[in-house]
Amino acid sequence: MQEARKVTERYEQISYGVADRVATITLDRPEARNGYTRQMADEITDALRTADADHAVRVVVLTGAGQDFCVGADLSAGSGKEQGFTQKVDEDTARQVADGTYQEPAGLVTRVLYAMNKPVVAAVRGAAVGVGSTMLLPVDYRLAAHGTKFGFPFTRRGIVPEGASAWFLPRLVGLAKALDWLISGRIVPAEEALDAGLVHSLHESDDVLDAAYALARGLADQTAPVSVAVTRQLVYRMAWAESPEAVHRLDSRLVFDTVRGADAREGVKSFFERRTPQFPGRLPEDLPEYLPWREGTA
Repeated sequence: MQEARKVTERYEQISYGVADRVATITLDRPEARNGYTRQMADEITDALRTADADHAVRVVVLTGAGQDFCVGADLSAGSGKEQGFTQKVDEDTARQVADGTYQEPAGLVTRVLYAMNKPVVAAVRGAAVGVGSTMLLPVDYRLAAHGTKFGFPFTRRGIVPEGASAWFLPRLVGLAKALDWLISGRIVPAEEALDAGLVHSLHESDDVLDAAYALARGLADQTAPVSVAVTRQLVYRMAWAESPEAVHRLDSRLVFDTVRGADAREGVKSFFERRTPQFPGRLPEDLPEYLPWREGTA
C-alpha cells in the first residue's frame, strides 16, 4: 500500500490522507503517545465527516503514529481541562450540562463513527486505553498487533465509562465480559480481546497497518458503497429490535428496490464477466429516502 497522499494541512494533532480510495486518519501526537485532547476529538470528527462526504473515498483506516494507538486522555497540564478533569467549569459548559447538550470528548468521535456510511478499519498497536479503546468500539474492523493492551480504566480513576461504551461494548463481547472489563478497569491483553470478539485478527507490529490496508482495498474493490452503508446501519440500528418483523418489513422493501437497481445489474454482470465491479451508486445521494434513520444522524 502506498503512503497516503496528504490532502489537507489544517490539522495539528492528526494527519489525513487519501490514496487508492482509502482515507487514512492517523492520531499524530507520538511524543505524547497520542494522548487524547478536545482538539484531537474535533479534528478526528472533522476528518471522518470529510471522508464520509468524499466520493473518492470508499473506506477509512484509523491508526496511530508511533508505538501506541492512544494511551487515553492527556491529563498533562492544560490538556486535562479539555477532558473535564478540573474543578473549574466555564459558564458555557455549565449551561450545556444544565440543558443536556454537553458532550464529553470521547462521545464526539463515537457518535460520528456510529453514523458513518463508509466502513472503518482500525490498525492498533501498543496501548489502546481509555478513549483509545472506546473510540474503537463503533469501528467495523479492529486489527491489532500482538502485545496490544486494551483497557477501560474509568472505575480506577473514579469516573464512569465514556463514549457510549456501555452500549457498544456488550454488543461486541457480551454482557458478562463487558461488565468484567468495565467494572474492574483491568488491562485486557490482545489475545483475550481476540477471543472475546473485540479484535478481528492479530498481526505482527510491523504488519498490522498493511493488513488493514489490504482489508480496506478488498472492501473498496469488491463491495457496493450504497449496499455497505445500508447494511452497516441495518445491523447497528435493527439488530436488537424486539422482533425480526420490523427488520423484515424494511429489508423486504430494500431487497425489492435494490435488485432492480444499477448496482445490482453491475454486480451480476461483473460476476459473469469475471472482473472487478464498478458500482455506480454514490453516497449519500443514492441512499433510499425511506430509511428510518436518515433524519437526526450525527
